[in-house]
Amino acid sequence: MLSVAKNPELSIVMPCLNEEETLAICIEKANAFFETHKVEGEIIISDNGSTDKSIEIAQSLNATVVHAKQKGYGNALKTGIEAANGEFIIMGDADDSYDFSNLMPYLDQLRKGFDLVMGNRFKGGIEDNAMPFLHKYLGNPVLSFIGRLFFKIKIGDFHCGLRGFSKSAYNRMNLKTTGMEFASEMVVKSKLNGLSITEVPTTLKKDGRSRKPHLKTWSDGWRHLRFLMLYAPNWVFLYPGILLVLIGLILGVFLLANPLKFEGITLDVHTLLYASAFLLVGVQFLIFYGLTKVFAVENELLPKSNRYNKLFHIINLERGLILGFVLLLIGLFLSLESLSVWRDQNFGNLDVRSTLRLVIPAITCLQLGIQTILFSFFFSILGLKK
Repeated sequence: MLSVAKNPELSIVMPCLNEEETLAICIEKANAFFETHKVEGEIIISDNGSTDKSIEIAQSLNATVVHAKQKGYGNALKTGIEAANGEFIIMGDADDSYDFSNLMPYLDQLRKGFDLVMGNRFKGGIEDNAMPFLHKYLGNPVLSFIGRLFFKIKIGDFHCGLRGFSKSAYNRMNLKTTGMEFASEMVVKSKLNGLSITEVPTTLKKDGRSRKPHLKTWSDGWRHLRFLMLYAPNWVFLYPGILLVLIGLILGVFLLANPLKFEGITLDVHTLLYASAFLLVGVQFLIFYGLTKVFAVENELLPKSNRYNKLFHIINLERGLILGFVLLLIGLFLSLESLSVWRDQNFGNLDVRSTLRLVIPAITCLQLGIQTILFSFFFSILGLKK
């Protein structure tokens, strides 16, 4: 029977939803780890609405049982972590796929001062049939690659469920999500908040349950991907926006004067219209980047940075209104020039190629002016806390 330490160094937190088949062996392995390595510890079972005998099993083994009020993997873990008394916390699923008797590599790294210690199942070894084919060769590698690319985190296995962290580091993470994407948020928030991250090899074996796992391949995979994209507005909005703006500007400047001809191909006003579209869409991407960034920071989804503070010194309502009205005036001037050309032709037929070189920039400037004015107002509203 587990003897709960009064001042534990380590708390082991297991989310639980109908795990009666494997819960006892997980608790026993964790208890064996405490006894073998002389670690003062406790086991927290965070129940997420079990209807089987999971709660009775946990209580019979003297583990601490807490109840998550809301459904969801993230909710269960947050409830268990917040109830933990240990300086360090190791979380892991209660399906007997992870080895709770071999946690010393995690604890060693935590004692060395690392804030987050991730397991790497690909380095430690994955038992046959322990991980679905799509997870092993598509989902996990792709999502882990995206995580490394977007956030520059040198972690090989973003979604390993066995991981350790200090209680103080957890408080700094300020985690918000409630579902399976909680695992991704923990890694991303650790990086964004400047926490130290390392990884250790860990093993994964086929879980001991007879029922299907709670994880849903496509829907939960999408939740992880969606989270990574929303927390990386640079890659989703900023970089594509810059690229589209550059293409639109460069192509538009060349086509404003004369058509471009090379190897029998002529690019004329029709291509100029597409260049205008690239520019407008690119600016919309940049606007969404700014609005997303402000919303995420002001709602504590992303941490504040010096770059963010500088953003408000550069972009404000007054400057935005001035720029917007300047663009509107340019668009109005070009529209009047177009009207003047039409008047000179007695409002008859026009040379489409020449007039569109005035009309397209005019419409583009008018649209950019309106977008800039609206963005400036909305940007200022989102940043009212500052």
